[in-house]
Order: sequence, then C-alpha cells, then structure tokens
Amino acid sequence: MPHITRRQLGTLAAVLSTPHGHLRRATSQAARIDDALRSGAAQRKIPAVVGMAAGERNILYSGAFGTRDASGPPVAPDSIFAIASMTKPITTVAALQLVEQGKLKLDEPVSKHLPQFDKVEVLDGFDADGKPRLRLARTPVTLKHLLTHTSGLCYGIWDPQMFQYTSKVKTAGPDVPLLMFEPGTRWQYGTGLDWAGRLVEGVSGMNLEKYFQARILGLLDMRDTSYLVPASKFDRLVSGYSRQADGSLKQNPRVPPRVPKEFNGGGGLYSTAGDYVRFLQMILGKGQGTNNVRILAPKTVESMEINQIGAATAGKMKSYVPNFSSDVDIQPGATEKWGLGFLINTTAYGGGRAAGSLAWAGLFNTFFWIDPKRSMCAVLMMQFLPFVDKQAVGLLGDFERAVYA
Repeated sequence: MPHITRRQLGTLAAVLSTPHGHLRRATSQAARIDDALRSGAAQRKIPAVVGMAAGERNILYSGAFGTRDASGPPVAPDSIFAIASMTKPITTVAALQLVEQGKLKLDEPVSKHLPQFDKVEVLDGFDADGKPRLRLARTPVTLKHLLTHTSGLCYGIWDPQMFQYTSKVKTAGPDVPLLMFEPGTRWQYGTGLDWAGRLVEGVSGMNLEKYFQARILGLLDMRDTSYLVPASKFDRLVSGYSRQADGSLKQNPRVPPRVPKEFNGGGGLYSTAGDYVRFLQMILGKGQGTNNVRILAPKTVESMEINQIGAATAGKMKSYVPNFSSDVDIQPGATEKWGLGFLINTTAYGGGRAAGSLAWAGLFNTFFWIDPKRSMCAVLMMQFLPFVDKQAVGLLGDFERAVYA
C-alpha cells in the first residue's frame, strides 16, 4: 500500500467530511490508480515509480511502488530522483523573474550580458573532407530564443548536424556556443536553458543553487529540491538503471552524487514528486504557490502557457544515441507547440489531458503535465535510460488514463 504523507492526511480529512458516496468514489479512484502503477510497473519490469496528481491547492493522489535499488528498500513518496531536464522550467521561471524586475528583456540580444554570443557562429554543413563550414549568425540570439529552443543551440543526441559535429570535432567547448541554424527559424531541443542559467547567474550575482533556493524553491517549501544531495538524504535517493542489449535493466553503481563544480540551467537538479508538484501548483495558481507566496505575476505565467514559436512545431526528435534516448514522439500524429518553459499539446490526449496542457520531462524518464483547463497537474518519476523507453511511456499512459478515469 502506498505511504500516506501528512499533506495527504489533510486531504483525506476533507474527504472524510463529505458524504459517504464521495468517499467511496475517492477511495475507488485511488485504488484504480494504485493498480495501474503497481501492476503496470510489475508487468513492464520498472524497478521504481512514484506518481502524484494534484489540483491547484490539494493533493488528489500519491503512490509509490517498487524498490529504491536492487537491495530491496521500498521506494516512497519522498524518494529523491535525478530530474534532469525538469530543471529547465525552474530555470525559465528564474529568468522570467529577472524580466519582471527589468534586469533582462526577452527580445534583447543575450550578448549584452554574455560576451560569448558577440560573434556566435552557425554550422553551415560540411565540406567534401568532412570539415565543418562555419559562418557568423545574422540574427542575434535573444533570451526568448533560449527559452523556446529556437536559438540554434542543439543537443547532439537529437540533432543530426550537432551529432555529426561532435563526432568529428568532439565538442564546441563549454564556453563556445555553436548554432545549428539561424536563430528563430525553427524549433530544436537543446542547450539554450544551459545558457539561460548562465544569464541568471551573471545578472543576479548568485549561482543557480543559491538563486533557486532563495527565490523559488525555498519560497515554495521545496525542501528536497537541489543540485546537491547531502549524506543525510542519500538513503532516499533512487538508483538509476540502463537498458541492456537483451532488454533487461542493469542498475548503475550506487554512489553519492558528486558536488558539481558549476550549476547547469538545463539539468542537474534532484527532487521528489511532492516538491515538484508544488512547483506545478504554482503555475496552476498563475504564479502563486499553495502557501500564498507569489513567485511570478499572472501575466508572466500566461505568457508561459501560449504558443511562442509561431508556425514551427515542437516535441518530435529522432535519436542518434539510442542508449540515451529512443525517438521522441509523445503524441504521434499530433502537432505540438512550445511556450516559455513547456511543451503544449494542441490536441487532447485520449482519456487524458485537455488540449492546451503543458508538459515536459527528464532524461531518466521523469514526466509531468499541467492541465489548466481541468485545474490539475501530475508527476510520474522513474529512473532509467533510455529516455522515452517504450515501457516508461506505456506506464505514463496507464497512469494518466487512471488519473482522469
């Protein structure tokens, strides 16, 4: 049976005060979601999963199934996961706070604050000998480009030109941005939020760990979200796994995470389902957390929830490194857009989220969505590679349909 948190006890008390019919329905729905996760994880051989669904101000469901690692301790709702690119929406919020304060502008060249972008180059293909052809970008990179993945900064995992470039040249270097296309001309997932994080650090005068704790995480009572996992919390950290050639999942060595030399706006945070739900509830609350602390202005949140990439489409990515990621197409046959920080589905999911919902994920198969039309959000956390492994996506679908049933 999943562990019940103190927050859930408050929700349960509210349910108990309602007519018995409501209690039966709530209990029955929780049992259905429990079964979807428990049986789904067992059938799909997923070692650990934690799921949580919430309204704007209350927890609707919380469940944890499986084990923290191969030695057998059970996973719990407060287990800690590496959330990888689920860091990006938090970095987006940080950048937008500075926009609200007038310290940054969405449409000004980021070279004003990051000199690395003064004469940024675009990869313009390869010559007959395989040598990359580079030219200066004609369009300045802006903060909006960074936040919407339209800057031309791409991950080699999912971009053929960047994959070819890194295979031949190894790397552009951490301080040398290289664009795969002219800024603003299309969408391609990449390292724009890494640079947005640097922008936040340069303008605020604080590293990302300190900024996040002071201006976002601490204010939302997200006490287990950090780039750092102290020794006192290591027992709550869920081990990662990697899919093997025979289809099995092999556990990675269980060692304490290293203290990073620098903090990355594109990934690197650790969190719990409960913590991340509080962040999502803040977005549902138009910038105000469940504790009534305001993080963003309502108009800023509204700008995050609407298409910011024009006629371009988002979310479809062919993988060139299959051990890290399968091909990404969460909603085959449908068109998706990008706001500021979130993927936006233009078509409702069958038995699930409404059109216009917001979502993204982390490399190790952690997922979330925000459904403003239903005033609902949810998180599903697993911990293995490759990203969007068919079993992970299958369990995500099971969970979502059970939540909406």
